[in-house]
Amino acid sequence: MGARPMTVRLARWSAEHPWRAIALWVVFVAVCFLGGNAAGLNEATDSDQAIGEAGRAGLIVSSGNFTDPATENVLITPRGGILDPAAARAAAEDATARLRTVPGVASVGTPVPSRDGDALLLPITMSGDPETASDRVQPLRDATAGVQDAHPGLRVEQVGGPSISKALDDTLGADFKRAELLSLPVTLAILIVAFGALIAAGVPVLLALSSVAAAMGLSTLASHLVPATDTTASVILLIGMAVGVDYSLFYVRREREERAKGRSGLDAVEIAAETSGHAVVVSGFAVIISMAGLLLAGDVVFSSLAVGSILVVAVAVIGSLTVLPAMLAKLGRWVDRPRVPLLWRLTAPRTGRHGRPVGPRFWPAVLRPALRAPAVTLVVSVGLLLALAAPALGMKLKFPGMEDLPRSTPAMQAYDRLTAAFPSSGTSHSVVVRAPAAEAGAVRAALTTLSTRAAGDPLFAPPEGDGPKIEQSADGRVSVLEVAIPYASRDARAVSSLERLRGDLVPAALRDIGGAEYAVGGEVAGSEDYAQHVRDKLPIVVGFVLVLTFLVMTWVFRSVVIALSSILLNLLSAGAAYGLLVLVFQGGSADDLLNFTSMDAIVSWLPLFLFVVLFGLSMDYHVFVVSRIREGIRAGMSNSEAVAYGITSSAGVVTSAAIVMVGVFSIFATLSTIDMKQLGIGLAAAILLDATIIRAVVLPSLMTLLGDANWWAPKFLRARPAATPTDPPAPTPELVGAH
Repeated sequence: MGARPMTVRLARWSAEHPWRAIALWVVFVAVCFLGGNAAGLNEATDSDQAIGEAGRAGLIVSSGNFTDPATENVLITPRGGILDPAAARAAAEDATARLRTVPGVASVGTPVPSRDGDALLLPITMSGDPETASDRVQPLRDATAGVQDAHPGLRVEQVGGPSISKALDDTLGADFKRAELLSLPVTLAILIVAFGALIAAGVPVLLALSSVAAAMGLSTLASHLVPATDTTASVILLIGMAVGVDYSLFYVRREREERAKGRSGLDAVEIAAETSGHAVVVSGFAVIISMAGLLLAGDVVFSSLAVGSILVVAVAVIGSLTVLPAMLAKLGRWVDRPRVPLLWRLTAPRTGRHGRPVGPRFWPAVLRPALRAPAVTLVVSVGLLLALAAPALGMKLKFPGMEDLPRSTPAMQAYDRLTAAFPSSGTSHSVVVRAPAAEAGAVRAALTTLSTRAAGDPLFAPPEGDGPKIEQSADGRVSVLEVAIPYASRDARAVSSLERLRGDLVPAALRDIGGAEYAVGGEVAGSEDYAQHVRDKLPIVVGFVLVLTFLVMTWVFRSVVIALSSILLNLLSAGAAYGLLVLVFQGGSADDLLNFTSMDAIVSWLPLFLFVVLFGLSMDYHVFVVSRIREGIRAGMSNSEAVAYGITSSAGVVTSAAIVMVGVFSIFATLSTIDMKQLGIGLAAAILLDATIIRAVVLPSLMTLLGDANWWAPKFLRARPAATPTDPPAPTPELVGAH
């Protein structure tokens, strides 16, 4: 007899030495987590994250070593009607007197009236580190509140970068805390429904949480090679909980099935390792390949997400092959305790005469059209998914701007009133110039001329106060001009103004200055440049993922057709998710339902990230289902019988795993920010479509239609005759449509 598969050897050792395996896992997780904390996190710098011309502009500004203090404003407006100038001046004088006594205030400027006379703006300069200004802004807000109490006839508000950051941190922090608190009980509740027993439901959660903890520590260590961003930890948690629960669910369900057939605990674990364990390794490798594609994006944010995701998937695979068999062997039949009476009767593996498992009734009914009329079913289902994917052809990409942040906070409502009264305080472009110090005077003159030309163009807002906002570094080498526009960052006219600056105004103003290097940055420029970056890199990443996944699937299943069909089905699933995102978020058809304001675009980073995540997670289900179908083929079933067997025997666990992920991802759709809403809806919808229509309708109809051609491969790839399976599955009466 040949050597047993690696998954079986690992599982057998762990099952025979459960306490050693569990202890080693605990030590591994602790060492990873504590080692990561001891090493500390290496965060990405601005230079690491520079993309396109906007990124280059940011680097030039950084080279000027500007000391820009944090600034705030007190905005005075009427509660209704016309502003009383005398009352507004009195309120401004009161605010000036109060704020000058507040610690953290460096200076209070002169009140600036709006052009229409309906608002008065009092600028404030804060002392200290601008990076921590939002943590120190509360005393200023309290002083402004005191001015408001003393002048009830006016609206007196504080607005500025630090106060907006403080308000958003409070709101969004509460959002994420609620999401984190909800995700664990939601996952546990779904698993309790899936297993009908508390311990069986707790095992996948325990493995997922420990995998996340270990991966967090490893990613912190890895950040010294690939700098981390502030989103890495959230993605590790998201991906880690998804795959950790999935892999455990596949394994535990198979072990329970085998025990229900009368297998001993050790034999049940070995069979689960040989079947589900093998599927876990293959699907884990597929997810790792998908996430590795992000490394080709040439973007530190995506590289950081890739490293974190790869680590948490690898740790989850290792845990499912080692500590999970040990826990199942040690628990034995206690894994099905304590039972939830009604749920247990619905979910427990059922056996009939001679100990054979009784098949489900629901899934054979769902499969009937695919098995009896595969061509019609395939055409109709694929047609519907293609129709859902069609809107993705009109997808537009943008970064969310200030106008896309939730308006539930007074700070954002005050910001809207500020930009309405003072357009130049809203969206702006940064014209950045680096030239020899001897040219400093010429650069200032050129930028002044540029500002004058822009002020006469309706695409730009004229400067408020004393003229153009030009800053020059202490050495005179770097100059920055802020050119305001009267439009929101997502407005098409904002993009037109950027194109006019880059293509005409800036080159014309600076062409005669020797040795000048210039770039146009800002919020709009950053959004446009990053969207173009994603468009450029998406084909490279997609091509890498598709080619490597095809090669791996061909090698694992020894079938070119299976590999090709798996890729096409996953592309269909991702395309449908893209189309749904465009319908919901770009068309503005669900604004009221999901409590958001449409930005008429999809967040720039989402399509690339969504593709690799969906492709990887979808491959989990595909590998698991096709593995069960191949079991049937190797047991001597016909193609139709094997398809029916594979779908019906795996549908329950695939559906349970999908519901867990849909439940967790849907929580993200309740968050306030538009990017998290799009991420949550995109992931939840794609997983739901993939686990239902793709796996229960499209896949069986396609494989039934292809017949024996499913398993075609060149001679050098064809597998040797397989040994007789430990427990050949036999067709059962529930496999309707098999013939």
